[in-house]
Amino acid sequence: MGDCNMSIGKKILVIDDEEDIRELLNYNLTKEGYKVLLASDGNEGLRIIREQKPDLIVLDLMLPGLDGLDVCRIVKNDRDLKNIPIVMLTAKGEEEDIINGLDLGADDYITKPFSVSVLIARIKTVFRRMEPDARSISSSPIYIGPIVIDPQKYMVTVNDNEIKLTTTEFNILKTLAENENKVLTRKQLLRETQGNVDFVTERTIDVHLTSLRKKLGSLGWMIQTVRGVGYRLKNETK
Repeated sequence: MGDCNMSIGKKILVIDDEEDIRELLNYNLTKEGYKVLLASDGNEGLRIIREQKPDLIVLDLMLPGLDGLDVCRIVKNDRDLKNIPIVMLTAKGEEEDIINGLDLGADDYITKPFSVSVLIARIKTVFRRMEPDARSISSSPIYIGPIVIDPQKYMVTVNDNEIKLTTTEFNILKTLAENENKVLTRKQLLRETQGNVDFVTERTIDVHLTSLRKKLGSLGWMIQTVRGVGYRLKNETK
């Protein structure tokens, strides 16, 4: 029932140059209770974003003219628009573009060809993470060397400088920090950061971790890959 209430009245903009995908998502998202806006290219999408201020954007990366990464960059650099969550649609093999999109501030991604039910579930997950009760977690900051993770503010600082993380990246870093120096499998990280979502592949965690390491800059080494097992956050300051 929470998901249904969450969808009522929310506007989702789908930007995709493939008409069949727009029609497919329009039908299924409308059925879920969302108000759906449609755009076939980046420029049209930006116009609708500025005029309608949707609650979430489903953004294809491969668009004619202004591509998806450019749209993402413009939205996330606009003070009035930057808080609108973006779920990217990408073709398989575009991992570098995915990393760039996450680095720009996109909230999630899904690869084509995709299942509509999977995309809808991912959209609901993004909305759920934005709900106030989704943040009613331990409010005590976590200190890992120069990294400070503040669950109450959903903020991470490195040497007192804030770094912008997606909600998934934040939850991954927080989970690793809470299990400092312990190795967590990809399945454990998926369960802790994505909830009970069987449709999310383990590769998703790898991509988010690549983006997270990049954002941590010189401290990216602290997230260590344990080959064949998973990941750990290594704090050598202790």
